[in-house]
Amino acid sequence: MLNISNEKITITKQLNSLEAVLNKRSGKILKRLLLWTFGISLMAMFLPWTQNVQGKGKVTTVTPDQRPQSVNTVIGGKIAKWFVREGDFVKKGDTLVYITEIKDAYFDPKLLERTESQLSSKESSVNSYMSKIQALDGQIDALLRTGKLKLQQAENKLEQAKFKVNADSMNYEAAKTNFDIAADQNERAQKMFKEGLMSQTEKENRNLTMQRAEAQKNAARNTFLASKNEVLNSQVELISIQAEYQGSFNKAESDKFTAMSNMFDAEASITKMQGEYMNYSVRSGLYFITAPQDGIITNFTQSGIGEVVKEGQELLTIMPNDVDLAVEMYINPIDLPLIKIKHKVRMQFDGWPAVIFSGWPNASYGTYGGRVFAIDNFISPNGKYRILVQPDPNEPAWPEALRVGAGTHSILLLNDVPIWYELWRKLNGFPPDYYTGTSIKDVIPEKKK
Repeated sequence: MLNISNEKITITKQLNSLEAVLNKRSGKILKRLLLWTFGISLMAMFLPWTQNVQGKGKVTTVTPDQRPQSVNTVIGGKIAKWFVREGDFVKKGDTLVYITEIKDAYFDPKLLERTESQLSSKESSVNSYMSKIQALDGQIDALLRTGKLKLQQAENKLEQAKFKVNADSMNYEAAKTNFDIAADQNERAQKMFKEGLMSQTEKENRNLTMQRAEAQKNAARNTFLASKNEVLNSQVELISIQAEYQGSFNKAESDKFTAMSNMFDAEASITKMQGEYMNYSVRSGLYFITAPQDGIITNFTQSGIGEVVKEGQELLTIMPNDVDLAVEMYINPIDLPLIKIKHKVRMQFDGWPAVIFSGWPNASYGTYGGRVFAIDNFISPNGKYRILVQPDPNEPAWPEALRVGAGTHSILLLNDVPIWYELWRKLNGFPPDYYTGTSIKDVIPEKKK
């Protein structure tokens, strides 16, 4: 046995590499390193970790009028002159560009004056029709008064004729009675004469009396018939007066309605021409396109002189000067129930360097704070929900050079849990815990003893 051991020692001394391997302490060091690594990792498992929901987004504004605004032309035209350059600061009402007409209907430089002259002529026409209507109203009133008087006169004449008929009728009846009496007396006289009781003279007197009575009766009858004809003539005259004045009245009314119709047509034409005049007046003011608000010219979509633009076509873009910035971020639908108003958010803006530890927001550098102030109720076209974040007043202000449209990477902060719990949650695919401000003891049930 001794000889064998001596031989091994002799062989080992001869092999230098084998001797170096057998004498090296690397195995012990590796073992200690692994033990220390495991211990540190085990301790790190109990470090706090802030649960979070991350999402991409961009910088926007709280109100729509603070976002980049396109300036469009209301009317079609040809660009005649630019008054601004890209990057210029303009105030509300400053002239940006001047355009000229391209429609032949508006080429007349005195279009407004001519339209105003036509409008004045139409107004004079309306006044003339109004005067004619007033004259016809006076004529109608006169016809009504005259016709009324004429009718009363004809009615009185008819009444008089009727009274005369009654009187003549009585005279005629009296004449008939006198004639009958005279005829009887004459007949008796003839008998008495034949009997010799009356002389020839008396008989002739009685005959003459009868003839006079007959003549008076015929005269009374003629007078009576003439009176009846006069009544009929009065009635015809009354009807004629009624027809005459009714025809005159109807004609005056017809002329009045015709004048009113013409006046209404003229008034309609005036209204239409007033609208055209105002349209021409407003259109002449649209040749100068002005700034809708204070801001900076950022982009020209049209350029050059003489370029034709259509109605509603975009000319340039204005970036408002004073804006209330916000961030819109998009999160997955599964994370939406976890988000509440006033949740804290950490954000990194594109162009600003940052060192981010999503689980340790306090250890991150270059991020900015915010709070959730609005959550959309409807899903966005990209399949996610939009959340709006405004600056946190308790955190440092956002960069002054930040502009609308800049990209962001946002981290919504939820509950503080140990790292081992966060790893266990992710391995099992569980969602983050709801943020209620409670400790991890209230979230993870204790093991039963």
